Amino acid sequence: MEAFLASTAAVAIAEIGDKTQLLSLFLVVRYGKRLPIILGILLATVLNHALSAWLGAWIAGWIPEAWLPWILAISFIAIAGWLLIPDKDDSDDSRFLGLGAFAATTVMFFLAEIGDKTQIATVVLAARFTETVWVIIGTTVGMLVANIPVIMAGRWLMERLPLTTARIGASLLFVVLAVVTVAATVMNS
Repeated sequence: MEAFLASTAAVAIAEIGDKTQLLSLFLVVRYGKRLPIILGILLATVLNHALSAWLGAWIAGWIPEAWLPWILAISFIAIAGWLLIPDKDDSDDSRFLGLGAFAATTVMFFLAEIGDKTQIATVVLAARFTETVWVIIGTTVGMLVANIPVIMAGRWLMERLPLTTARIGASLLFVVLAVVTVAATVMNS
């Protein structure tokens, strides 16, 4: 359950102000269809984060056990720093928009997540927790928790969210994950 809760919280907070949230807003304004967009986000996230989590679990199997917590802590700190950098929306000229709401959302979200903070976080979380499936479920739920309100409330919500505060909060969450990882390692030594 810890893997699920940590993954959900990490991604939900990290997504606030992320380019995929901006993409959600763009898609709902463009298509006006909420359910196909939500289902497209769900499918894209499950596929992308499943691949990412399995990669993280595989990497964790190859790294010497004594090194893993320290590498994870450094990775969490790196993600915390990355979260402080605002994203920009680059979806305006996508060739996938002609595919319709569901297919365009699925393709665009999958591609937008490649190399994104939440994909990297998923790799690191899966390396940290042995419950890979719970990491996948948690990061997917976190993605939906962050994006469904944007889809439902659109511009009204985006105008009222303090994005700088959200980025700082997300950054602090990853610093806490780094500290907890190191503390657990030191206590178990």
